[in-house]
Amino acid sequence: MSLWYSIIDFLFPFEWAQYDFMKNALLGVLLVTPMFGILGTMVVNNKMSFFSDALGHSALTGIAVGVMLGVDNTLVSMLAFSILLTIAIINVKNAKTASVDTIIGVFSSSAVALGIVILSYNGGFNKYSAYLIGDLLSISNNDIFMLIISFIAVLLIWFTCFNKFLLVSINHTFARSRGVNVKFYEYVFTILVAIIVTISIQWVGILVISSMMILPAASARNISNNIRQYHIYSISIAVISGILGLFLSYHFGCATGATIVLISSVFFALTYFISLRKVIA
Repeated sequence: MSLWYSIIDFLFPFEWAQYDFMKNALLGVLLVTPMFGILGTMVVNNKMSFFSDALGHSALTGIAVGVMLGVDNTLVSMLAFSILLTIAIINVKNAKTASVDTIIGVFSSSAVALGIVILSYNGGFNKYSAYLIGDLLSISNNDIFMLIISFIAVLLIWFTCFNKFLLVSINHTFARSRGVNVKFYEYVFTILVAIIVTISIQWVGILVISSMMILPAASARNISNNIRQYHIYSISIAVISGILGLFLSYHFGCATGATIVLISSVFFALTYFISLRKVIA
């Protein structure tokens, strides 16, 4: 970490960057936002924008179940419940008894209602309300290490499985004709999203975590002409939004996650008007 601190001191000779908690937060942003930018591209392609929202809502239920079972580590209970919810959503979706957005909506609303009921019993919800907003400035050295491992894992899986993910997102029948195990790669992708979203919730916040994943990818899609541009623009918008959001939230004393999302919203508006001008022209 000392090397990282020295790099920050050299690149950012500003008052806000002289604090260790801000250096950790900046490193957290540089690790979290690219992962969201990468994964968001496929989430948007698969029209699963509400999926990350459902995972965010399920975090409350994961905490609640952990409390009931006596699990002290809330991250463990959140991860376990998010993965179980993901598997349930995929299985019900594959049964084709209802549309994807309906299935996700049912699971999401049911999960958040159950979580609130359990956590609010005897007025205990206030202890967990911080998860709604998140606190990016609370990232510790151990959290940074976990994010580095997650970042490496996402890159390895993406470079290894991207073509399969893309084929599955285009058409399941076509993917099967190319010898792709559709169900397996659906599970791999959705569980990967579930893990990254759940890990990030404590810093980003349940209320905005879905927007942080969707907006950079949606913005990039407005102006991209191919897959390479799509990924480069999505990651770039996510990282720039993250750095600016951290800087502005520090100076104005507001929630970092929400500030990042607002900046991403500005990028979406700009790219939308750029795409609109192309269509008109």
